[in-house]
Amino acid sequence: MLILVAEDDAQLRDVLARGLRSAGYSVDEAARGDEALDLLIAKPYAAAVLDWRMPVMNGIDIVPAIRARDISTPVLMLTARDTPSDRIHGLDVGCDDYLVKPFDFQELLARLRALMRRPAATLGVRPRAGALMIDPVMRRAVVNGGPLALTPTEYAIVELLVRRSPAVVSREAIANHAWTDALDPIGSNNIDVHVTRLRAKLAGAGVRVEAVRRVGYRLVEQGR
Repeated sequence: MLILVAEDDAQLRDVLARGLRSAGYSVDEAARGDEALDLLIAKPYAAAVLDWRMPVMNGIDIVPAIRARDISTPVLMLTARDTPSDRIHGLDVGCDDYLVKPFDFQELLARLRALMRRPAATLGVRPRAGALMIDPVMRRAVVNGGPLALTPTEYAIVELLVRRSPAVVSREAIANHAWTDALDPIGSNNIDVHVTRLRAKLAGAGVRVEAVRRVGYRLVEQGR
């Protein structure tokens, strides 16, 4: 898979590019926003990692420019800006996820994997089921307008279940999405423990998590 890394900090750009190549990806690099835009128009990238501020053209301005051309490449925005208004602005212009500097490289990899697993039609939107809504940029779940207190692992599980609802999600898919090392929960009861906690927290959300024997779980709206 080909990924674009657009970052004006040469040292950080090199670290990201080398790390992604070590993880098995092909990488194009850009140091300026206008270069990144030209590359995104010219090539079908699996995902793009864009810095918010770059010379000539900011990453936050690149996103609406490519969306206006019907380019649906998933975009992970990197920035030191961490206010809710910044995140909302990023979502509104078409970003798919948001990572605040400094960040852990393994988290960046996990978020890229999640973005590239999503169907193109779901990128840039806030999935919902019943009274439950997922906000992928803020990385939070909301029920009836109020935030739901979830651990990062619980959030990752419920996000995947909502996005694929009402389809069944295999235990392997859940492990790959919610854990850095997918082998950790496989063969243990880790997934079941997290799902049990989720069920309690989703009371009143108008949805239920159903177990499908020997396969995995699915999220369905109550009354269906």
